[in-house]
Amino acid sequence: MSDKRKELIVSAISNGTVIDHIPTETVFQVIKILGLNKTKNQVYFGINLESKKYGSKGIIKISDKYFETEEINKIALVAPSATLIEIHDYEVFKKSSVRIPQNVNKIVKCFNPNCITNKEDVDTKFEVFYDESGSLKLSCHYCEKNTSKENIVFI
Repeated sequence: MSDKRKELIVSAISNGTVIDHIPTETVFQVIKILGLNKTKNQVYFGINLESKKYGSKGIIKISDKYFETEEINKIALVAPSATLIEIHDYEVFKKSSVRIPQNVNKIVKCFNPNCITNKEDVDTKFEVFYDESGSLKLSCHYCEKNTSKENIVFI
């Protein structure tokens, strides 16, 4: 049996953020909702990478970018298993798991075309809850319509 290394080596970033443990099927969604497809920063990503914990995973590395609360909430809604790792001068500065917030404001569109948020200049507000089957849902503060995770549209 050989002792060959079976790791994928990816360039380290000097400063920026690594988003690790993203479900493989949501990597491109995370890239899009964070606008990483339009950034001038270096972005590395991988999908279908081996993970002892999840079987397979995705990863995104963004140079010279640290995320604000609204951006982290977006990540949490589509990739609740994700881990954020802040890198400063090639060293791990901070590592944290994303948490799904109890309330989501100004980042998601209400799917009800008659909702006041779609007719007037009113910021959206949602309460996050789980239905009886354990599926994540958003309840609009204004029209009280529920949106399932699959139908979330980010502003």
